[in-house]
Amino acid sequence: MLRMVVLVSGRGSNLQAILDAIENRRLAAEVAKVISDVPNAYALKRAKRAGVPTCCVERRDHSSRADFETALADCAEEAEPDLIVLAGFMRVLGRGFLDRFSGKVINIHPSLLPSFRGLEAQRQALEAGVRYAGCTVHFVNLGVDSGPIIDQRVVPVLPEDDVETLSARILEQEHDLLVDVIRRFGAGLV
Repeated sequence: MLRMVVLVSGRGSNLQAILDAIENRRLAAEVAKVISDVPNAYALKRAKRAGVPTCCVERRDHSSRADFETALADCAEEAEPDLIVLAGFMRVLGRGFLDRFSGKVINIHPSLLPSFRGLEAQRQALEAGVRYAGCTVHFVNLGVDSGPIIDQRVVPVLPEDDVETLSARILEQEHDLLVDVIRRFGAGLV
């Protein structure tokens, strides 16, 4: 069975989608640990309710980015993961982390990459006047949202959309796409 570590920074709705898919037997996997860099992230509460071990590794507790990434990787490695899933984890990971999990780190991003990398992708899409937005799951590399694309889902941008409405429709697709990519990864199809 596929063992995952999920990294989070916020409310954890993508984490919940994964947990629900496992519980409903739509995903043959196990979330072995949830790690956050934010001690009061709601995602940690979701994990605890599901009986998943949690850990918080705060950047401010480490003297350098390298030390932070080492502590993060050590915490993840304890769970012996087959896959690391960044689900709303709001930090760019460097070589110190990625080298330890080569080819095993994926991220969900709320745009059709390579367009609109980084923060506020939905706002970027609206400001650019695009007719279609969406979400992407990609392998994580040393760049910002620049790793090899695994899969995407398209969401039309409606004339009445604002950041909130577009974000909500994209998020629905993120939940489904992320679970689908994890399923395929576990089956050796990614």
